[in-house]
Amino acid sequence: MSWIAYSGQGRSWVCPRVFDIRRERRDTLLARGSIVIETRLSTDDKPQTLLAYERTHPWKGGISFRAVPGGAIILVMYQGDEVFHTVLQHNLEARADVLRVTFSWDSEARSGQIAVERPESDDITVQRTPPPPPLLLEDIYTLANRPQLCEQDSEVLFFAVSNTIEPIGPMPSVIGSLPVLTPFGYRAIEDLRCGDTVTTRQNGVVPVLSQISREVPALGSFQPVRIRAPYFGLRRDLVVAPHQRLVIGGTDVEYLFGREAVLIPAASLVNGFAAYFEEEAHLVRYHQLLLPGHEPFVSGDTELESLYIGRMRRSREQLAQTLLQEVPGTLLPEHARRGLKILQSFEAIALAQARAA
Repeated sequence: MSWIAYSGQGRSWVCPRVFDIRRERRDTLLARGSIVIETRLSTDDKPQTLLAYERTHPWKGGISFRAVPGGAIILVMYQGDEVFHTVLQHNLEARADVLRVTFSWDSEARSGQIAVERPESDDITVQRTPPPPPLLLEDIYTLANRPQLCEQDSEVLFFAVSNTIEPIGPMPSVIGSLPVLTPFGYRAIEDLRCGDTVTTRQNGVVPVLSQISREVPALGSFQPVRIRAPYFGLRRDLVVAPHQRLVIGGTDVEYLFGREAVLIPAASLVNGFAAYFEEEAHLVRYHQLLLPGHEPFVSGDTELESLYIGRMRRSREQLAQTLLQEVPGTLLPEHARRGLKILQSFEAIALAQARAA
């Protein structure tokens, strides 16, 4: 099992298998798990309460995540007389960008960790913490279902709770049914495995080093974007995560931007006609391919960026916290960015409208 509760964007949910209707079943400790919070940081340099809650029964307890000017996340937890406090100083200065905070704990292993990352970039800061106290299941139930008892800044997009140690780092970003061009025709991305091959426009046929997948709440930077056919050469609608980038080229691209190709994040296309956010999904499973040279793969007449891992293979400690932890080190490449221009929303929409004309 993984996700057991979430709240955000006007929706909330708790897993019925975990949260029995009988309250006494909820007065137990969650000894291992993760809390993920996504937020836009304040643009006026004021402290923000990302999530805070206090209780008095069955004993005093509480938790608070606060973001303070200067780039720090302060976490305070207490259970009875046990108080836990940690500060993560990060250098992610782009104030308008979304930040994802992931706090994980394992009481039996007496370990904890807090990480801050920007979903649309490679920036990440991780810090080990002293052993934190576990959370009550009742705390999680209250956080998700009783917002009147909690404190939270309006810029927070969502928070979600898992009963496992959630990975950080590079994330998958396309749904499993996406057709990918191979030497033997199109295959669903979820069916591709290490040793299979795909056909790319840049380097011809290349091997698949790994296919990763993850189920996540359909909120924030995980909320699915549906890009509609026939925009950008699509033969059918494409459902991806907001940060998934399309590689777009052509004479109109060269005329408008003076480049052979550009990158368009899916979220930049959301305008009601070329793409829109899907709101019906509860949880969504994304997939992605790890290729030797970070080659874009082909789906229909469109190219999509594959997984980018940079020089991550040089740090086994960092790899152990990602979805790539099971990939043999001999298969892990080093990636360099292609240096393509990433279009802003207004540029992406202008290109979509020009192609629709």
